[in-house]
Amino acid sequence: MFFIISKITAFLLSPLTLICVLFLCGIVARSGKLSRRYFITAFVFFMFFTNAAFIDELIRSWEEPMITLDKGQHYDAGIVLGGGMVDIDNNNDRLIFRDNTDRILQAILLYQQGVVKKVIVSGGPGSLVFNDVIEAKLIKRYWLDIGLPESDIIIDSTSHNTHENAVNCVHIINKTCQQAHILLITSALHMKRATACFNNEGQCVTMYSVGQIAGKRRTDIGYYLIPETAAITRWENYIHEVLGYLMYAFMGYI
Repeated sequence: MFFIISKITAFLLSPLTLICVLFLCGIVARSGKLSRRYFITAFVFFMFFTNAAFIDELIRSWEEPMITLDKGQHYDAGIVLGGGMVDIDNNNDRLIFRDNTDRILQAILLYQQGVVKKVIVSGGPGSLVFNDVIEAKLIKRYWLDIGLPESDIIIDSTSHNTHENAVNCVHIINKTCQQAHILLITSALHMKRATACFNNEGQCVTMYSVGQIAGKRRTDIGYYLIPETAAITRWENYIHEVLGYLMYAFMGYI
Protein backbone atom coordinates (compact mmCIF):
# COMPACT_ATOMS: atom_id res chain seq x y z
CA MET A 1 0.00 0.00 0.00
CA PHE A 2 2.83 2.39 0.88
CA PHE A 3 4.39 1.67 -2.54
CA ILE A 4 1.14 2.51 -4.34
CA ILE A 5 0.55 5.69 -2.31
CA SER A 6 4.08 6.94 -3.02
CA LYS A 7 3.63 6.43 -6.77
CA ILE A 8 0.27 8.24 -6.81
CA THR A 9 1.60 11.11 -4.68
CA ALA A 10 4.62 11.53 -6.97
CA PHE A 11 2.27 11.83 -9.96
CA LEU A 12 0.01 14.37 -8.28
CA LEU A 13 2.95 16.54 -7.19
CA SER A 14 4.65 16.46 -10.57
CA PRO A 15 5.18 19.96 -12.05
CA LEU A 16 3.96 18.64 -15.39
CA THR A 17 0.71 17.48 -13.77
CA LEU A 18 0.26 20.89 -12.17
CA ILE A 19 0.89 22.75 -15.44
CA CYS A 20 -1.50 20.50 -17.37
CA VAL A 21 -4.24 20.95 -14.76
CA LEU A 22 -3.88 24.74 -14.94
CA PHE A 23 -4.12 24.69 -18.75
CA LEU A 24 -7.21 22.46 -18.59
CA CYS A 25 -8.80 24.79 -16.05
CA GLY A 26 -8.13 27.65 -18.43
CA ILE A 27 -9.85 25.79 -21.25
CA VAL A 28 -12.97 24.84 -19.31
CA ALA A 29 -13.31 28.07 -17.31
CA ARG A 30 -16.54 29.87 -18.22
CA SER A 31 -15.23 33.31 -17.39
CA GLY A 32 -12.78 34.80 -19.88
CA LYS A 33 -11.02 36.71 -17.12
CA LEU A 34 -10.63 33.58 -14.99
CA SER A 35 -9.47 31.62 -18.03
CA ARG A 36 -6.71 34.16 -18.72
CA ARG A 37 -5.57 33.91 -15.11
CA TYR A 38 -5.26 30.15 -15.40
CA PHE A 39 -3.31 30.42 -18.65
CA ILE A 40 -0.98 33.08 -17.25
CA THR A 41 -0.38 31.05 -14.09
CA ALA A 42 0.32 27.94 -16.18
CA PHE A 43 2.80 29.90 -18.29
CA VAL A 44 4.57 31.31 -15.22
CA PHE A 45 4.79 27.83 -13.72
CA PHE A 46 6.13 26.46 -17.01
CA MET A 47 8.89 29.08 -17.12
CA PHE A 48 9.76 28.44 -13.47
CA PHE A 49 9.87 24.64 -13.66
CA THR A 50 11.87 24.67 -16.92
CA ASN A 51 14.59 26.87 -15.44
CA ALA A 52 17.54 24.48 -15.18
CA ALA A 53 19.68 26.76 -13.04
CA PHE A 54 17.22 26.91 -10.15
CA ILE A 55 16.49 23.19 -9.91
CA ASP A 56 20.17 22.31 -10.34
CA GLU A 57 20.98 24.47 -7.34
CA LEU A 58 18.38 22.66 -5.24
CA ILE A 59 19.66 19.27 -6.37
CA ARG A 60 23.24 20.30 -5.66
CA SER A 61 22.28 21.04 -2.06
CA TRP A 62 20.63 17.60 -1.67
CA GLU A 63 23.07 15.32 -3.48
CA GLU A 64 25.76 13.58 -1.47
CA PRO A 65 29.16 14.32 -3.04
CA MET A 66 31.09 11.73 -4.99
CA ILE A 67 34.30 10.54 -3.34
CA THR A 68 37.60 8.97 -4.32
CA LEU A 69 38.41 5.89 -2.28
CA ASP A 70 41.86 5.65 -0.74
CA LYS A 71 44.19 3.17 -2.38
CA GLY A 72 44.13 -0.17 -0.64
CA GLN A 73 40.60 0.21 0.71
CA HIS A 74 38.60 -3.01 0.49
CA TYR A 75 35.01 -3.87 1.34
CA ASP A 76 33.30 -7.17 2.00
CA ALA A 77 30.49 -6.20 -0.36
CA GLY A 78 29.15 -3.43 -2.51
CA ILE A 79 25.39 -2.94 -2.41
CA VAL A 80 23.76 -1.66 -5.60
CA LEU A 81 20.25 -0.30 -5.13
CA GLY A 82 17.83 -0.77 -8.00
CA GLY A 83 15.64 1.89 -9.49
CA GLY A 84 14.51 1.80 -13.10
CA MET A 85 17.89 0.69 -14.44
CA VAL A 86 17.01 -2.23 -16.66
CA ASP A 87 14.06 -3.74 -18.48
CA ILE A 88 13.70 -6.65 -20.90
CA ASP A 89 12.37 -7.08 -24.40
CA ASN A 90 10.85 -10.55 -24.09
CA ASN A 91 10.27 -10.89 -27.84
CA ASN A 92 13.99 -10.67 -28.53
CA ASP A 93 15.18 -11.79 -25.08
CA ARG A 94 17.32 -8.68 -24.84
CA LEU A 95 17.99 -6.43 -21.86
CA ILE A 96 17.20 -2.74 -22.20
CA PHE A 97 19.19 -0.32 -20.04
CA ARG A 98 17.51 2.86 -18.89
CA ASP A 99 18.15 5.41 -16.11
CA ASN A 100 20.67 5.14 -13.27
CA THR A 101 22.84 2.56 -15.04
CA ASP A 102 25.92 4.30 -13.66
CA ARG A 103 25.25 2.26 -10.51
CA ILE A 104 25.74 -0.99 -12.45
CA LEU A 105 28.84 0.16 -14.30
CA GLN A 106 30.56 1.56 -11.21
CA ALA A 107 29.85 -1.65 -9.28
CA ILE A 108 31.46 -3.74 -12.03
CA LEU A 109 34.56 -1.55 -12.00
CA LEU A 110 34.85 -1.68 -8.20
CA TYR A 111 34.56 -5.46 -8.28
CA GLN A 112 37.14 -5.86 -11.04
CA GLN A 113 39.53 -3.56 -9.17
CA GLY A 114 39.16 -5.71 -6.07
CA VAL A 115 37.64 -2.91 -4.01
CA VAL A 116 34.57 -5.04 -3.23
CA LYS A 117 34.69 -8.82 -2.78
CA LYS A 118 31.04 -9.40 -3.60
CA VAL A 119 28.20 -7.42 -5.14
CA ILE A 120 24.69 -7.36 -3.70
CA VAL A 121 21.98 -5.99 -5.97
CA SER A 122 18.64 -5.12 -4.38
CA GLY A 123 15.58 -4.45 -6.48
CA GLY A 124 12.24 -6.09 -7.07
CA PRO A 125 9.39 -4.89 -9.27
CA GLY A 126 9.55 -1.10 -9.31
CA SER A 127 6.41 -0.51 -11.34
CA LEU A 128 2.70 -0.69 -10.58
CA VAL A 129 2.04 -2.04 -14.06
CA PHE A 130 5.03 -4.22 -14.96
CA ASN A 131 5.31 -6.03 -11.65
CA ASP A 132 6.71 -9.15 -13.28
CA VAL A 133 9.96 -7.37 -14.19
CA ILE A 134 12.37 -8.22 -11.36
CA GLU A 135 15.28 -5.82 -11.66
CA ALA A 136 17.79 -7.67 -9.47
CA LYS A 137 17.41 -10.85 -11.52
CA LEU A 138 17.95 -8.97 -14.78
CA ILE A 139 21.08 -7.26 -13.46
CA LYS A 140 22.44 -10.58 -12.25
CA ARG A 141 21.84 -12.03 -15.69
CA TYR A 142 23.83 -9.18 -17.25
CA TRP A 143 26.70 -9.56 -14.81
CA LEU A 144 26.86 -13.29 -15.49
CA ASP A 145 26.86 -12.61 -19.23
CA ILE A 146 29.91 -10.37 -18.95
CA GLY A 147 31.83 -12.84 -16.81
CA LEU A 148 31.25 -12.06 -13.14
CA PRO A 149 31.24 -15.32 -11.15
CA GLU A 150 27.85 -16.33 -9.76
CA SER A 151 29.43 -17.05 -6.37
CA ASP A 152 30.17 -13.33 -5.95
CA ILE A 153 26.70 -12.08 -6.87
CA ILE A 154 23.93 -11.91 -4.27
CA ILE A 155 20.47 -10.65 -5.11
CA ASP A 156 17.45 -9.36 -3.23
CA SER A 157 14.54 -9.57 -5.66
CA THR A 158 11.64 -8.69 -3.35
CA SER A 159 12.25 -5.05 -2.40
CA HIS A 160 9.78 -2.44 -3.61
CA ASN A 161 11.39 0.64 -2.08
CA THR A 162 14.49 1.93 -0.29
CA HIS A 163 13.26 0.91 3.15
CA GLU A 164 12.85 -2.69 2.00
CA ASN A 165 16.22 -2.49 0.24
CA ALA A 166 17.84 -1.75 3.58
CA VAL A 167 15.87 -4.33 5.59
CA ASN A 168 16.51 -7.15 3.13
CA CYS A 169 20.16 -6.31 2.50
CA VAL A 170 20.95 -6.10 6.21
CA HIS A 171 19.32 -9.51 6.63
CA ILE A 172 21.56 -10.89 3.87
CA ILE A 173 24.66 -9.30 5.40
CA ASN A 174 23.91 -10.68 8.85
CA LYS A 175 23.57 -14.18 7.41
CA THR A 176 26.74 -14.08 5.32
CA CYS A 177 29.28 -11.88 7.07
CA GLN A 178 28.87 -10.30 10.48
CA GLN A 179 30.41 -6.84 11.06
CA ALA A 180 30.98 -6.45 7.34
CA HIS A 181 32.49 -3.38 5.71
CA ILE A 182 29.89 -2.32 3.16
CA LEU A 183 30.06 0.11 0.26
CA LEU A 184 26.66 1.53 -0.66
CA ILE A 185 26.36 2.35 -4.37
CA THR A 186 23.45 4.50 -5.46
CA SER A 187 22.79 7.83 -7.13
CA ALA A 188 23.99 10.99 -5.41
CA LEU A 189 20.44 12.32 -5.18
CA HIS A 190 19.18 9.11 -3.58
CA MET A 191 22.11 8.59 -1.22
CA LYS A 192 20.84 10.70 1.69
CA ARG A 193 17.65 8.67 2.09
CA ALA A 194 19.36 5.35 1.36
CA THR A 195 22.10 5.83 3.95
CA ALA A 196 19.57 6.91 6.56
CA CYS A 197 17.58 3.70 5.95
CA PHE A 198 20.66 1.49 6.42
CA ASN A 199 21.69 3.38 9.54
CA ASN A 200 18.18 2.88 10.92
CA GLU A 201 18.63 -0.88 10.45
CA GLY A 202 21.90 -0.79 12.38
CA GLN A 203 24.19 -1.21 9.38
CA CYS A 204 27.01 1.26 8.91
CA VAL A 205 27.85 1.86 5.25
CA THR A 206 30.36 3.90 3.29
CA MET A 207 28.64 6.15 0.76
CA TYR A 208 29.73 5.80 -2.86
CA SER A 209 27.60 8.25 -4.78
CA VAL A 210 27.27 7.86 -8.54
CA GLY A 211 25.20 9.43 -11.30
CA GLN A 212 25.59 13.00 -10.07
CA ILE A 213 23.09 15.33 -11.74
CA ALA A 214 24.25 18.81 -10.74
CA GLY A 215 27.84 19.44 -11.75
CA LYS A 216 29.83 22.64 -11.54
CA ARG A 217 27.91 25.90 -11.59
CA ARG A 218 27.61 27.33 -15.07
CA THR A 219 27.93 30.99 -16.04
CA ASP A 220 26.52 31.04 -19.60
CA ILE A 221 23.48 33.29 -19.87
CA GLY A 222 21.41 30.78 -21.84
CA TYR A 223 21.53 28.36 -18.92
CA TYR A 224 19.67 30.90 -16.77
CA LEU A 225 17.22 32.27 -19.34
CA ILE A 226 16.35 29.59 -21.90
CA PRO A 227 13.69 27.06 -20.82
CA GLU A 228 14.83 23.44 -20.70
CA THR A 229 12.14 20.76 -20.68
CA ALA A 230 14.56 18.25 -19.09
CA ALA A 231 14.47 20.46 -15.98
CA ILE A 232 10.93 19.21 -15.31
CA THR A 233 12.27 15.66 -14.99
CA ARG A 234 14.92 16.88 -12.56
CA TRP A 235 12.17 18.59 -10.55
CA GLU A 236 10.25 15.30 -10.40
CA ASN A 237 13.36 13.45 -9.19
CA TYR A 238 14.07 16.11 -6.58
CA ILE A 239 10.47 16.19 -5.29
CA HIS A 240 10.45 12.39 -5.19
CA GLU A 241 13.56 12.29 -3.00
CA VAL A 242 12.65 15.11 -0.62
CA LEU A 243 9.08 13.89 -0.21
CA GLY A 244 10.35 10.33 0.19
CA TYR A 245 12.76 11.42 2.92
CA LEU A 246 9.99 13.23 4.82
CA MET A 247 7.58 10.31 4.46
CA TYR A 248 10.25 7.86 5.64
CA ALA A 249 10.93 10.05 8.67
CA PHE A 250 7.21 10.08 9.46
CA MET A 251 6.98 6.27 9.09
CA GLY A 252 10.06 5.72 11.28
CA TYR A 253 12.14 4.23 8.47
CA ILE A 254 15.00 6.67 9.03
